[in-house]
Amino acid sequence: MDWSNIYQGPKLGFGLMRLPTLTDGKTFDLEQICEMVDVFLAAGGRYFDTAYVYPGSEETIGKALCQRHPRESYYLASKLNAQAWACGNEQEAKDELRISLERTGAGYFDFYLVHSITRASLPLYDLYGIWHFMKEMKDKGLIRHWGLSFHDEPELLDEVLKAHPEVEFVQLQINYADWENNVIQSRKCYEVAVAHGKPVVVMEPVKGGTLSTPPEPVAKILQNANPDASLASWAIRFVASLPEVMVVLSGMSSLEQMEDNVSYMRDFEPLSAEEQLVLKQARDAMARVDQIPCTSCHYCTKGCPAGIHIPEVFNVMNTYKLYGNLKMARMDYSWRPGGAKASECLQCGQCEGACPQHLPIISLLEQVVEVLEK
Repeated sequence: MDWSNIYQGPKLGFGLMRLPTLTDGKTFDLEQICEMVDVFLAAGGRYFDTAYVYPGSEETIGKALCQRHPRESYYLASKLNAQAWACGNEQEAKDELRISLERTGAGYFDFYLVHSITRASLPLYDLYGIWHFMKEMKDKGLIRHWGLSFHDEPELLDEVLKAHPEVEFVQLQINYADWENNVIQSRKCYEVAVAHGKPVVVMEPVKGGTLSTPPEPVAKILQNANPDASLASWAIRFVASLPEVMVVLSGMSSLEQMEDNVSYMRDFEPLSAEEQLVLKQARDAMARVDQIPCTSCHYCTKGCPAGIHIPEVFNVMNTYKLYGNLKMARMDYSWRPGGAKASECLQCGQCEGACPQHLPIISLLEQVVEVLEK
């Protein structure tokens, strides 16, 4: 797939969702961010990714990048989010582009995305006419190329791309841990995008940083294979080795992380056959970590009177079991499974009767409440 008509640059992109802060944990460390931007550009990097809903990110990159470097020296991406928590109506959704341009001072966005498409969010984008709006803004020169970021099943992605073949690229969550995950379905979503001829931008290649500190059995396999390689490098090189990946967004939050990333991505070499085998062994080791053996068949959810998205709840719990990051697990739990929480379970037993794996779902949901809701 040739995407040279929309992007020319290395595969490493700078994700701007987790920028470093000062000791107060709130104020962005502008001095360090400026240095990170300079190191990234000096290494040949060009792609920067922000969003209207990343608090302070657009204003900060405006100061660190747009005010300090020639506009033609970089690509800047941002996103329009039409969900109810981000805006109140159609006009507010469409105003996001104007506001984002004001915050960054970029003049235009090289890449602009319909943000976070899911089965639940899609109707709002349709209702507000966002698809036509994107084409209008491209015609006006305020955006050069537009695409979508996606967080749902491959079947929905196929539907969306059939309905909107004018989409120029797709942003997907892909990493070696989620490659065969029954909920995220990274591989299947990637294959759908490729089948539609869309280049892929990867988000969460290190899964929010968790793959830089994977479970001990996984870390040992990777470190034994190459003691000199950072654990994060395995994750980033895995997705960068996929042939139709245009850009890999690394959400770097320190100069140290930036320097590590550019050290192996400046002159990127895809994973060898031997390295691919090592990562398969790492995934197998990850699969052996104690987890809830849910296959995400969704038989349990069809008749749940409380509307609990049980497989998604269990997926968040399994992520916690794997990585032990309680803060991230609770943050994911706050939005990923949908509106109904595990604590709303009525203990009617419908789910357990429907589960082909015969899981004790009620008691497992009680465990989720104890860990993620307390």
